[in-house]
Amino acid sequence: MRKIMIAAGLAAALSGCATGPTRFPVQATRYHFDAMTDRGTIAVEPLTGSGTASIEYKTYAAAVQTELLRLGFTAPPPGQTPQFLATVSFSRAPGMLPPRRSPVSIGLGGGGISGGRGGGVGLGGGVSFPVGGSGAHEGVVTELSVRIRRGPDAVWEGQAQSLTDLASPDADTPAIAARLARALFSGFPGDSGRTIEVP
Repeated sequence: MRKIMIAAGLAAALSGCATGPTRFPVQATRYHFDAMTDRGTIAVEPLTGSGTASIEYKTYAAAVQTELLRLGFTAPPPGQTPQFLATVSFSRAPGMLPPRRSPVSIGLGGGGISGGRGGGVGLGGGVSFPVGGSGAHEGVVTELSVRIRRGPDAVWEGQAQSLTDLASPDADTPAIAARLARALFSGFPGDSGRTIEVP
């Protein structure tokens, strides 16, 4: 009986591990017309519309600006027209996560259990069963789009998209924005027209 209780406890523990949040890669596609070797001053603004930007938009814009500064672009001095302009947009929509299935199974082997002085009850054979796994549940699909212009001409643009498990500890807006921006500018300017996956 003690062995069965230990096995049941192990099954419960492994089940908790198997049903933990899942991390999905970011898919990023970039398009450009030259090697984008020039760097200069750059400003970040919304793709369309005017008025006061939302806090959520500012989070994505800040993530994009962080990556651009890391790549060697600089912020323009106050009152000066930037050499480049990066327009940013994002979207969020519910998305169903695929079912999680655990590859782990527990086997209960045969054995004997004594039932008292008059004899005993034998438990024989073996049973195995999968541990963990769950049905599909909800996540969020987030897309980040950036277009870089130099004067009136677009010189680079890209989109990054990922599915996020809402149970994940990095499912908050700043973490998602930073992850998408980092993937979007990975290997900048990237191979034009090619979609990559970034873990």
